[in-house]
Amino acid sequence: MKSYFEKQTKELYDRAIKIVDITQMLKSNKKGEKFDISTDENFKKDFFSLVDKVNLSLMEDKENFYGYFLFQMGREIRFDITSATSINFKDAKYVMYFNPIIFLELNMEQMQSTIKHEILHVLSQHLIRLKDFKDKYSTLALNLAMDVVVNQCLDCLCPYSITLEYINNKYNLNLEKFKTFEYYLEKIQTELDLQEENDEGEIVDNNENVAVDFDAEKTHDIWEECIEIDEKTLRDFTEKFADNAKKGSVPTYIENMIKSLKNSKGELPWNLYLKKLMGTIEANKKKTITRRNRRQPNRLDLRGELRGHKAEIAVAIDISGSISDEEFKQAIKEVLTIVKSHNQEITIIECDKEIKRTYKVKSPKDIKERVASGGGTKFLPVFEYANNKKINLLIYFTDGKGEEKLEIKPRGYKTLWVISGRGEKLSLQEPFGVVKKLSKVEIKQDVIDMSDVRSDGYSMNNQAPIL
Repeated sequence: MKSYFEKQTKELYDRAIKIVDITQMLKSNKKGEKFDISTDENFKKDFFSLVDKVNLSLMEDKENFYGYFLFQMGREIRFDITSATSINFKDAKYVMYFNPIIFLELNMEQMQSTIKHEILHVLSQHLIRLKDFKDKYSTLALNLAMDVVVNQCLDCLCPYSITLEYINNKYNLNLEKFKTFEYYLEKIQTELDLQEENDEGEIVDNNENVAVDFDAEKTHDIWEECIEIDEKTLRDFTEKFADNAKKGSVPTYIENMIKSLKNSKGELPWNLYLKKLMGTIEANKKKTITRRNRRQPNRLDLRGELRGHKAEIAVAIDISGSISDEEFKQAIKEVLTIVKSHNQEITIIECDKEIKRTYKVKSPKDIKERVASGGGTKFLPVFEYANNKKINLLIYFTDGKGEEKLEIKPRGYKTLWVISGRGEKLSLQEPFGVVKKLSKVEIKQDVIDMSDVRSDGYSMNNQAPIL
């Protein structure tokens, strides 16, 4: 026998179908026909009354954080979004959007899960992070990577949810659990690039005004409507919402995300900045005749590109005595931890006034004892070396004392300067990159190898949820 909640859900679903006249829409063969979709106030009132019941059940749950977070949010109905729920920032608050046709097909637990899903996108700062990647990766790859990261922390998922099992089966991959957003993004994009352009996935029959099915490629389109707001302001609002939602015990993984959200405000420490910078480093691409050029698909004489080749990262260490052995070892370990999920190679450059030695490293055990220094520091030799190699990123650890002006300019790579605890500032008048201070940042590397990623506040990575 159906419960009252199920009966109420079914009745509302039937009313939603009637409102949008979905039957007429599906039967219509007129392309480009517009449908006047207006939601009557009685339906809104009854629909959000049901949402209130879902929210109350979240508040009574042991993870009541989600219920109190939703309680602060605005709510709107959007029949055009291609998932049950979506989220955005509007009028100085977060707004939860509902597509009744998709939402009302879920049971209570699944409704809770899809609401949690959107809130975890906020706490993971995906609305902010998307800007760093959208010019280099496809919308589908970004959406799949963000969703697979979030959904690994949830139970009772919606039938259409993007899970690790789904990704592995659909794209013939073997992705590991609880890895970084960047890890999933690169793997998925590489596989999408290998697919034929005419076989990139199933077609979802959604009208531009009414969506009746989930569409992974469009599920976060609503984020594009977000008003222009600076990252710090958005983080301030997120922190305020999160603090107000902490009415009882909060799951450990959410506590870590809130903590890292607060730590990410203002200037990022060098290692957290490096994590953000890694998302903008594009690995070298291999030309291929099996894929059309994305920018000019009609030019058959232009070859396409495939991902998957290793990007080169150079780590220059000033061995003139300005950086202690402890600082050196800790810094390299942090660099390795940050880039390990990316398909990249690391070259260590030991230098003072000249380059003493270069060698490749893949893990901390590959780190060698530093060679003796001849004293003095000069930046030029390292940049000459980098300019002659296919370097994508140069990280330079130094006390900052060297030339005031570089005789050459860096070519084709980004530079991150990290000034040691003994240094004050960089002597260069024009650094051609970002300058950060080397300071001790808490990183836990012995427990499931995940806090280093979750602590950056960007995504729930490398950590199974602690319930």
